[in-house]
Amino acid sequence: MNEVFLAGRGLASALGPDLNSALRSMGQAGATPRRWDLPGGFAWPLYTIDEHDADWTTLARRITQRVAAESGALAAARSGPLFLASSSLDIGAREGGGDFPDYPLFAETVAGWLDWRGPVFTVSTACTSALNALLSARTLIRHGHADHALVLGMELRNRVTLGGFGGMQLLSATRARPFGKGRDGVVLGEAVAALYLSATPSRWRIAGGANVVDGQDPAGAVHSAVVAMCQQTLADSGLSPADIALVKPQAAGSPSNDAIEVRALRAVFPTLPALVSFKGAIGHTLGASGAAELGLLMACLETGTWPRTDYPHDERLNARFATSAPAHARHVLASIIGFGGGHTAVVLEDRAA
Repeated sequence: MNEVFLAGRGLASALGPDLNSALRSMGQAGATPRRWDLPGGFAWPLYTIDEHDADWTTLARRITQRVAAESGALAAARSGPLFLASSSLDIGAREGGGDFPDYPLFAETVAGWLDWRGPVFTVSTACTSALNALLSARTLIRHGHADHALVLGMELRNRVTLGGFGGMQLLSATRARPFGKGRDGVVLGEAVAALYLSATPSRWRIAGGANVVDGQDPAGAVHSAVVAMCQQTLADSGLSPADIALVKPQAAGSPSNDAIEVRALRAVFPTLPALVSFKGAIGHTLGASGAAELGLLMACLETGTWPRTDYPHDERLNARFATSAPAHARHVLASIIGFGGGHTAVVLEDRAA
């Protein structure tokens, strides 16, 4: 089977229009969520992309083209598979009166923006969408059905998503505090992220991954599923728990889910590896989060720039985020947990470590 590598990445988020801007912002004050008003007098904080100067479709096209170009995918043949990963797709355009085709055809519209000539797929498995798209793209390249692929994670603001999370009482009224004392919910964020996969060797290899679905709690983490997700990912990577130097957990700021996740990680890792979280910097970007957070993770490990935690940790969890990038982090595990019982993880190997 072919080895699969992450050859490039791109990101637009609340931290800036590209990854270099995101790193600069993260090294300074970072991003601050803005209040977004909904009908009925409700308002919630949201990490927004600071370029809403056009209608939804024009904005989405512009950002998608820029992020895909940043990943390097548009300089190649554009003949491999394209995966659009999202939990909201074009809902924002529909809210604005946009005339769009049925949801399954939205990915074809995005492919047209990029002049992409390969097969097009839509992956919408809630928050795990981008990681599941990554695993699907990896499978095609491993088995020789493609030599490159592009995964696009897209989540742009819309009233349905924000109102839905608010109605379920899952949102914080103030800010995201993953693993933090007094954490009281999630803060959502916008992001468009691109991961360019290739069979050509490069620094980052996708060593393995797994998707475990357990619907015992359709809106939360399940302890046994988190354990199984990690164990299956390690087995697929040919690694042991001791080989993992860094874990990027879901860590969304939920009072219960954060605690479940930490207990499950301790069941897998006798000595807990270093931990890192990005949701305090860009919010929970839902279906795009796997691609957005992997892009940030690789960039941070390469540059040494590291997200800050400017609030006290919950001492009851006995799990703190690392204050700097760990040295020689050859293998890192990144996971996302989503609605419907999805628990998805990948292991990346840094061949330069």
